[in-house]
Amino acid sequence: MATAYGSDARDRQGGGSTGSWDRPDEKHFFPAVLRAPVEGRTWRELLYLLLSLPVSIVLFTLVVTTVSLSAGLMVTFLGIPVLAAGLAVCRGFGALERLRARALLGLDVAAPEPVRGRTGGVFSWAGAALRNGASWRHLLYGFLHFPWAVFAFTVSVTVVTTAWSMFTYPLWAWVFPAYVGTDGLQLYGDATHRVYLDSSFELTATCAVGLVLVLVSPWIVRGLASVDRVMVAGLLGPSRLDSRVVELESDRGVVVDAAAADLRRIERDLHDGAQARLAALAMELGLAKDRLAEDPEAAARLIDGAHGEVKVALQELRDLARDIHPAVLTDRGLDAALSSVASRCAVPVSVDVELPQRPARAIENLAYVTVSELLRNVTRHAGATRASVTVRPTSDRRNRDDRKDGHHPQGRPDHLVIRVDDDGRGGADPTAGGGLAGLAERLRAVDGSLTVDSPAGGPTTVTARLPWRD
Repeated sequence: MATAYGSDARDRQGGGSTGSWDRPDEKHFFPAVLRAPVEGRTWRELLYLLLSLPVSIVLFTLVVTTVSLSAGLMVTFLGIPVLAAGLAVCRGFGALERLRARALLGLDVAAPEPVRGRTGGVFSWAGAALRNGASWRHLLYGFLHFPWAVFAFTVSVTVVTTAWSMFTYPLWAWVFPAYVGTDGLQLYGDATHRVYLDSSFELTATCAVGLVLVLVSPWIVRGLASVDRVMVAGLLGPSRLDSRVVELESDRGVVVDAAAADLRRIERDLHDGAQARLAALAMELGLAKDRLAEDPEAAARLIDGAHGEVKVALQELRDLARDIHPAVLTDRGLDAALSSVASRCAVPVSVDVELPQRPARAIENLAYVTVSELLRNVTRHAGATRASVTVRPTSDRRNRDDRKDGHHPQGRPDHLVIRVDDDGRGGADPTAGGGLAGLAERLRAVDGSLTVDSPAGGPTTVTARLPWRD
């Protein structure tokens, strides 16, 4: 049975996963072009386009009325609260549109931050609403979505009804001679000549053309719905700056929680390890002092035992200090520090570090902690016989021609990439809420990432990507 690495680290925050209607790994007997006309996604998106027209008509009418009325009342200062109220109603419609997009398009867009006045009064709230960029984006959505909704409604209804009508024409062609008094669907007609689709060949040709349109129409509907996705995500969600602020606030909480967990671990190790040994050492030295005059041999044995306790306590303190920040990392860098970690691992580990220069101290320390945690997981959970650690710098395209750093042939590094491989049983899952999830949260707090490739049966490859900061 596959075991998630780090499952014993229950105090770490776990990762999550988001669902989606699209499952690229799911195997189907029929190709996508044949499945699309009858898939639920196609009909949900068509329903979204059909509902967009009445919603956009109401929203567009509200926007035009609000802007016109507030502009006319601006000279009396009543235009300001009227415009603010209109913006608030637009935000309400935005919530409805996000709900529709989530239910029918599978698009989950976060709501922007609510409008809050400084004092809680009406005019304070109105001023905050007028200064809020999200409110104006909702207003812009009301302007832009109406013409697009008319176009998308017209095209989607025309294409879908025409496609299915032509495809099923042989099933309902009998209606014309029975109730309309014609031989079939009229294709052409003038004062002297008329062409009807009534022969077997014409029925077959109409059905064939309809089949082609039926196979093409879902992709037209999906293309139209994709534009709605862009508009909803770009205009009705939080701005990129707001999202970044929320992300940084979350990352700050992760860093604080991680630091608190480390402090608790250090306190626990000191209390249960070195502190307990030092207390026992003090008791043994006290007993040796009392017996020194009466029984020198017993006192010598107590002192000898106390000497052993001192050695063990010193070793525990060294290990604790090494886990916090090893001196070899400060003095000699990642290569020597990771080699020291690998030498203490129960599994044979090869280390390959190639860096043009040392990154920032915080990044270097996080890289050390990352490799230590991953090798600890390999020892405890992987069941591996060997492992390897590779550390390399990478540069993005912007800096490949930057030659300011003479040590790096590709310019200044932008990221530090750490790769840990093992030949264990696999099954590592960073979303299971264990040690890998906590490590991923730590890396995300500094704009890093953790990628795990661990199929059942192995091997496992864990790649950590950290920003390079000089």
